[in-house]
Amino acid sequence: MYWVAATSRHILIFRYMFIFPGITEEDFMQNALKAVVLVALLAATPANARDAERLVTVVTSPEPQVQAMSMVLTLQAVQRGVATRILLCGPAADIALREAPGTATAGQPPQGASPQGLLKSALDGGVRVEVCALYLPGKGLSPEALIDGVNPAAPPAMARTLLDSKARVWSF
Repeated sequence: MYWVAATSRHILIFRYMFIFPGITEEDFMQNALKAVVLVALLAATPANARDAERLVTVVTSPEPQVQAMSMVLTLQAVQRGVATRILLCGPAADIALREAPGTATAGQPPQGASPQGLLKSALDGGVRVEVCALYLPGKGLSPEALIDGVNPAAPPAMARTLLDSKARVWSF
């Protein structure tokens, strides 16, 4: 009689315990909770698997291989249709100079592509490229020292871009 007047929770537990004799109500509740968590995680996985809507690549490394790889990966995102923006700061901004140092123009293995050459490919692909607002004044240079298509960043606009919840930030 107890089970006839029981809540639906008790009926469910009774049926489960009938199918799996020896299981306690506590075990049932733990397994049920695990199942709910698993279903929630599996349901969220496809949303996480999508590409970001926007990408901001921040490059600060003075190393030419790191600079080149940052451009290679950024170009991959561009090819996938992700709206992309590049911010070059510190020594990495040297790759955006018309009179760039040899490290910016020297080819890197295995393809022989240079950081500056890859940056120009990104520009050709429609990527917005900016140098840190402090870079040019710190070097005693004007915006004319930059290759075509590269501009000094406006800090308020860049901050909004970096804080955008739909943007992913890669830092090199």
